[in-house]
Amino acid sequence: QMGGSDQWGNITSGTEFIRRNISGKAYAVTTPLLTKSDGKKFGKSEEGNLWLDPKMTTPYKFYQFWINADDADIPTFIRYFTLKTQSDVESLEVEHADNPRKLKEILAEELTRRVHSDQAYESVMNVSEILFGRTATEDSLKGLAESDLETISKEIKSYSILKSDLSNGIKITDLLSNRTEVLKSGSEAKRAVKNNAISINKVKITSDEHMLTITDLIHDKYIMLENGKKNKFMLNFV
Repeated sequence: QMGGSDQWGNITSGTEFIRRNISGKAYAVTTPLLTKSDGKKFGKSEEGNLWLDPKMTTPYKFYQFWINADDADIPTFIRYFTLKTQSDVESLEVEHADNPRKLKEILAEELTRRVHSDQAYESVMNVSEILFGRTATEDSLKGLAESDLETISKEIKSYSILKSDLSNGIKITDLLSNRTEVLKSGSEAKRAVKNNAISINKVKITSDEHMLTITDLIHDKYIMLENGKKNKFMLNFV
């Protein structure tokens, strides 16, 4: 039996059981337990284990795991998990000594491509650009695959709204204060529009009389709503 070094006692109990009961031979093999700089087992996070199965950990969350890793862990991770030579790793460490995030990006890219696929990595980049990029546009949002929009809807606050409600249009202030919980009142919604804080599908809304219609839907289902730079929401029309 093979396992982590913390399982040595359990494994040797099994080999002893086999020896005593059936006079058989069994072997125990352990590997050093990989821990992070804080002493915790690798792969554990507030959200649970890191899985290779995309159904358990999406490629986006997989990529973000490495990006959000502690700076102190990156030298170990890049040696353990990438196929780079020792000299390549050392060169990268010198080159990016003042920018640890770059090393994280290199690590995250290689592992996402290898564990999932090149296509999965490109999808992660597309989603990240919409969520965090400063240059994302209406065209880049509408150019996303439906699966990318589904990923975004799982990463940010989302609201479900009946698609039939779009037949007569949904007024922006009604959307902000009644159909969702983005703002508390119609007056707050009007102020937000006046202050140029509200965007629909990456386009600023300049009138509190603006109506959302079925033509705003992306892939016949999604509309992205933003209140300021950091507050992003996905509207799922069903």
